[in-house]
Amino acid sequence: MTDSGDGLVLEAGIPASSFGALLRSRGLDPRWETDGEIDAPEGTTVLAFRYGEGVIMAGDRRATAGSYVAHRSVQKVYSADSYSAVAISGTAGVAIELVRLFQTELEHYEKIEGRRLSLSGKANHLASMVRRHLPMAFQGLGVIPLFCGYDEQLEQGRLYSYDVVGGSYEETDYAATGSGGRDARLYLRTKFTDGLDEQGALELALEALVAVAEEDTATGGPDLKRGIYPNIVTVSSRGYAELPEENIAEMARTVMERI
Repeated sequence: MTDSGDGLVLEAGIPASSFGALLRSRGLDPRWETDGEIDAPEGTTVLAFRYGEGVIMAGDRRATAGSYVAHRSVQKVYSADSYSAVAISGTAGVAIELVRLFQTELEHYEKIEGRRLSLSGKANHLASMVRRHLPMAFQGLGVIPLFCGYDEQLEQGRLYSYDVVGGSYEETDYAATGSGGRDARLYLRTKFTDGLDEQGALELALEALVAVAEEDTATGGPDLKRGIYPNIVTVSSRGYAELPEENIAEMARTVMERI
């Protein structure tokens, strides 16, 4: 038997429940390395907060490279599995690869164990993945995610924030990160109320992103001319659901007129 490094024991011929641990035991784990500075596109603002049925998570669509807009329609919010979601900020390309590996890890665990990892287990595993990415963060290619999900045992939505060294913190009501994270938290602090319905939660998420875009040039608000809108998802007892773009577009017009 050998210790995988994640507290999982690998027996000869038997794969570990962690896909990453299995790769590391074979010397095949992904490595992100660079010998110099890279001017890579950065994902900016993502946020999440509880509402009556679970958790809503949203992200703007802009990626920047220094003072330039590198991409206008980057997806920053993803399904982690059928009952959880993850949002990315930081170096966009590295963050997207980390999310893909995280999705594979959760799928692998479910296939091997025949059950989903607990929500707190998922949050802790994501923290360990961010921690293993620390050498890249020292070179300016950091990734800081948000994670949320519906806890089927507690029957409630829960959300977690992280720091660049892999610290994981469960948040009570709301969380935000990225270049506009501070402004988003300040907005949510004044506007968040407990027990919002889905429509109210959608309005608040859009209002927060529009307000942040007014203060933070790296955050892109809804672009009515190009038809580019934030991607917003909910996670509830019904599972992960991505809100249709046409619904977001209609609400975005209303919110932008009001703010």
